[in-house]
Amino acid sequence: MSRRTFQVPTFTAAALADTVALTNGAYLGLTSGGATNRCMVSEIFMGGQSAASNVNIMMFARHSTISVTPTALSAPNSDGPLDGLTQAVTTPAKGFVAAATPPQRDATTTSARLALTYNSFGGIVRWVAAPGSEWVITGVSVSVSESSLSAFTGSGGGAMGAHIVYEQV
Repeated sequence: MSRRTFQVPTFTAAALADTVALTNGAYLGLTSGGATNRCMVSEIFMGGQSAASNVNIMMFARHSTISVTPTALSAPNSDGPLDGLTQAVTTPAKGFVAAATPPQRDATTTSARLALTYNSFGGIVRWVAAPGSEWVITGVSVSVSESSLSAFTGSGGGAMGAHIVYEQV
């Protein structure tokens, strides 16, 4: 098992409706990385960096269309183990902010999502799962194998930084 943090220190959220391709560079995507992989999200943090009051309607949601060829992260973005002595994983989960074909949020009313609305003018949001209530991303199937943190329609699209803490099991 490997607890990791995927972080993007600054980006501007792009407000989009469900089932629309997410804008590259304006979301944090997390994929399980393999057919038998599971990752359990235990924390999501967002900190506002806007210069004026701005409401960001943020969603952590599953994908109805998964990404095709997620792009490798580049600095200053990162996805690494919390423990420096963690062993390498054969098929690791992957954090990404862009893909050749970007993902789309699932609009199904029975699909889980977290609403994390906040004011990006210095506001913060920290969601922490209770033990046993982690958000699970698993396998390679639509609606369960990828999730993302992205802005929903009606948002002001404010600047922010974010991280996702997860464990690959």
